[in-house]
Amino acid sequence: MSARKNCLTRRLVHRTVSLSVGASLVMTPLTAFASDLSAAGRNISTYSTEQVHNSSSHHKSHTGDRYNQESSLQVGESRLLTRKEIRKEWDGIDPDYVPDKAVEAVKAALPQQDYEQLFPYRLGSTEWHKAAKGKDYYNANQTDYFSYDNLIQAVAEVANIKYKVISREGDLNAQEVYRFDKDARAETLVSRSANFNSDINRKRNLVVQIVDYGSFLKEGTKKDRKRELAALLANLSHETGGGWDTAPGGPLRWGLFWNENIAGRTGKNTSNFVDPNSSELYPGYKDKRYYGRGPIMLSWNFNYGLFSSVIYGDKEILLKNPEIVAADGKVGFMTAILFWMTPQAPKPSAHDVMVGKWKPTKELTAKGLSSPGFGVTIMVLNGLEANLGETDGSPVKRRAGHYRDITGKMGINISNEKLDTLGMKPF
Repeated sequence: MSARKNCLTRRLVHRTVSLSVGASLVMTPLTAFASDLSAAGRNISTYSTEQVHNSSSHHKSHTGDRYNQESSLQVGESRLLTRKEIRKEWDGIDPDYVPDKAVEAVKAALPQQDYEQLFPYRLGSTEWHKAAKGKDYYNANQTDYFSYDNLIQAVAEVANIKYKVISREGDLNAQEVYRFDKDARAETLVSRSANFNSDINRKRNLVVQIVDYGSFLKEGTKKDRKRELAALLANLSHETGGGWDTAPGGPLRWGLFWNENIAGRTGKNTSNFVDPNSSELYPGYKDKRYYGRGPIMLSWNFNYGLFSSVIYGDKEILLKNPEIVAADGKVGFMTAILFWMTPQAPKPSAHDVMVGKWKPTKELTAKGLSSPGFGVTIMVLNGLEANLGETDGSPVKRRAGHYRDITGKMGINISNEKLDTLGMKPF
């Protein structure tokens, strides 16, 4: 999705996870989440300053006054939680959403042999080395970045993480963002806006949104779970694809070929991708460049800092070492899954779209966004691809082609699913 600089500088600094997939590898920066936590996202509750109460059937009731109290944590600090606190403040730990279960779900949806047959030219594979050898981008030491093992490990690690945004009703730019490590039973304050505890905001109700990344491939029917994995891989394959119409094996075999923004890697785009309005919270480091890397082409200092906070509990790791995203396939896949699972109001998460949790409003239906499925995930990822069919030269043709290819390998019928964006307008 294109990101306009004026939008970034006006609305950026204190946001939830900042994610988007661009139209190509030579792409504009990732846009930040809108701060409006609308009903498009799940697990959203409103808490009165006088009495904590639940406003979502998908969120367990809270009976204490934890959310009325000012947190003692400083940004970057962590604290261990008791089981009671975990239940009250994080909806507990669902035994179906733990790492082992998440790994089982991936293997059931797409076994390793099928995955490798779908992506023989993935970055660092044997076929990739044969095709890339002698090219200016070739690296003889390139490992299998998009390996099945890296996908599995990424799913396992994100399943151990929960994510929470606490905002002030009426000023949803006023936020606290937390990360919860299920295994360690520890929560970390990722960020806090300067005005979160201002005199006026302390009088406002709190809006709380929790995302459990362990629910990836664990909601909906068995068919929905396969479709979800297929949709994620299909969209990523388009973004990282290296194929062409007459490519050996066909263009779809060349998905997951790249993992860096070409213009950024080659230096054609010399920007360091540091936004000054976010540099206090997420400082860019000297001689480091935050151009697009990984399956979703993670871009800009604020995205590297926030993703680092969610993945590691420490914003400095990826800010100081942005190269990790392109060097470590597990981390790359983690950024993609985090994007996939987290709503970007007014957009739902692509996860919710694929598993049937998203219900379009009348306003969205009027925009043609009324057929939950793969086509809508394209609009979640890239509104610039609105109202496109599967015609030659259309990016939707490649995306839908990958989706058909992967679901075909999975043995599921998608004949009644809308795969293009014809008739759709951006969220």
